[in-house]
Parts: sequence; structure tokens; C-alpha cells
Amino acid sequence: MLSKAMIEIFYQAAHIQRWNDHITPKGFTELDKQAHKMIIAYIIAKFEETEKNVEINWKGLIEGGLFEFLHRIVLTDIKPPIFHKLMRRKGKELNEWVLDQLMNKIDVQEQFFDSFRRYLFSPIWPLEKKILRAAHYLATNWEFQLIYNLNENLYGLDETKTAIENELEEHIDLIGVKKLALRKKQKSHAFIDFVGQLRFQQRWAQTPRLPETSVMGHMLIVAMLSYLCSIELNACAKRIVNNYFTGLFHDLPEVLTRDIVSPVKRSVEGLRAIIEEIEKEQLEEKLLPLLPSAWHKDFRYFIEDEFESKIKTENNEIKLVSSEKINESFNSDSYSPVDGKIIKICDDLAAYVETYFSISHGITSEILINAHNALYNQYKTKKVAGIDFGELFEQFNIGIE
Repeated sequence: MLSKAMIEIFYQAAHIQRWNDHITPKGFTELDKQAHKMIIAYIIAKFEETEKNVEINWKGLIEGGLFEFLHRIVLTDIKPPIFHKLMRRKGKELNEWVLDQLMNKIDVQEQFFDSFRRYLFSPIWPLEKKILRAAHYLATNWEFQLIYNLNENLYGLDETKTAIENELEEHIDLIGVKKLALRKKQKSHAFIDFVGQLRFQQRWAQTPRLPETSVMGHMLIVAMLSYLCSIELNACAKRIVNNYFTGLFHDLPEVLTRDIVSPVKRSVEGLRAIIEEIEKEQLEEKLLPLLPSAWHKDFRYFIEDEFESKIKTENNEIKLVSSEKINESFNSDSYSPVDGKIIKICDDLAAYVETYFSISHGITSEILINAHNALYNQYKTKKVAGIDFGELFEQFNIGIE
């Protein structure tokens, strides 16, 4: 599952520019849109779960999001009205073509493509599909609101506005859609706005790089890598969900502190601990108040000590354990396990792959080369819980001294 080919497909989304026939700011790549969409999907699903007492298939939501992401990459930048017409008339054939294209490029478990096929062709996970579709249009609307004034004289803009509003109205029975789409003063709407700023925070801001990626796009990459690792571990459903959302939310504090690079964190003894303390304070004071208080405990579990492998005991206490120990004794929903150490490797793997792509494209610098070599040396022999990360790092090694 965790392969070079799959990771390369993920990063294709960083090259796909959205609204590319409109005037747009930076941060409007397909990768950023998909990341924002999954954060919004989490919010919508939590409202359904906590306010309507609806059971959410969280694993299905994650996998549906991944399937739609891959589907979108293969079909690239077809304008929405044309895309929907094509799907209405030749949807089955297009879906088969997408699966064929992916099967020719990536080597994954047969079960993965079986699930992908069922998602495309069968009425499975209807609620989760609806949540993802609503999240898609909310993320699109968020973008549209930003570019509307820049493009107000363009032909067809109001028609686009009406089409988006009509789609949102189709999903108004979802509590989260009511709160996010219609009530701008809702705290949850402010959370989506606040988090959306991560689209505009560029990674590796001190060096030229290609493709440029944002903090938000990076978060989705880490989440998807964490999901693939979880599948490789034969993780229980709760472990898969926890690993994915810990990866998706791991850099949220950067919307408050911006990206403080590792060399700065290491420059003064004790500075890293102070930065972590400030991030926790900012999280408690500015981010968490934008979400319902009933969600705070789960959110803290994702964000605090996010790179520590941990479980919850029978007394609901958090206990740090290794991922190997989780495999042996705690791979059960009842323990709510998280493989923080693996998520940290996924975080560093994403950074390593970013250096690989840029250097491969001929956009390089001493910073990128040094980071590439340092990360390779750190992980070239690394194995965790049976996953050979060293082999994966080797596949992306450029070998420049």
C-alpha cells in the first residue's frame, strides 16, 4: 500500500491549479482544496454524531475521501458543469477508466481496489458520501467567496454562484451545512475560516521549491500516509481513524504560530519545549473555543503529544506505549490507539519527498539538499512495527552530497 507510485500520485494534486481561468490568490491547488474538504467533512460528521446521535462510519468517510481524491487527480481539471454532464452520460465508463489508470500505476492490495470499485458503483456509505459531497461544495464555496470580487466582471460568475448555492441547499438537512453555509457568525464557521489560512502558509518559505506546498496540503499528505501505514499494520478501525485525523490536524497550531522551522527550534536549548507550551496555550485560547466543548477531548487527543504512540486505558487514562506493543496487545477499538511515532515518520517522509520532487525538477538549494540527506540518514534503516521505512526512503533518495 505504502509505495513510491502512490505518493507520487498524491503530489500530482499540488500541481493542479483550481479556478485557473479566474484571478486567484495562492493556495488554490487541488491538494489544498482536498485537505480543506476533509477538515470540513470532519466538522459536519461530528455535528451529525453529537447533535443527531447518528452513527458515523469514520473509516468509510476517510476511505471515501481518499477514493474521491484519487478520482479527481486522474480526471484532472475538467470544469464542473462539463464534469457533471460527462458523469451523467458516461459515468460508469469514466469510473472504469479511472480504476484502470490507477491500477496500471500503483501496486496496492486487491482489497483496496475492491473497496474503491464498490464506492463508485454501489450504494454503500450513503451518509458518508453525502457528508463528503457537502464538504466538497463548502470548500468550493469558501474559495469562491474569496475570488468573487476579483472576478465580478467575468461572464458566467453569477451562474457559478447560483450553482454552488443550489448544491449547498441540497444538503441543508445536515446540521453542519446549516451552521457552516448559512450562519456566518457561527463559531464553527470561524474555525473553517481560521484553518483555511493554512492554505496560504507556504512550507520551506526560506527556499525556492517545486511544487510549492502549503501547510494545509502537507497535513492531508501526512493523514493519507498515516492511513496507508495503518492498513499495512492491519490496524483496527479506531486506530485507522485516530491515525488519519492526528495526521490531518497535526499542524493546526501553525495557524496561530506560523511555521517555526526545525533549525530554529533546535537553536537554543529548551526552545522547543517553550514553543510547544505556547502552541498549547494558543490552542486552548483561540482554536478550541471555536468548536463545541463536547468535542474538545477528542480534539486534544489528536493534537496534544501527536507524535507519541498511545492508548486509552479502561479508566480512560492516556498511556504511552510503542507501536510494536499496540500491535501485540492493544490493536482494538476499546483502547483507541494512536501510532504517534509512525505519524512523525510520515511527517518527515512528506518533508523528504518534498525535497526529492524539487531537486528532481531542478529547483534546489543548500537547504533542500542538506534536509534531504539528513532525513535519509535518519531513516535509511528505520523499521517500526514491521513497516520498513528505510526501503521507502531509499526509493526517493537522490544521492547528492
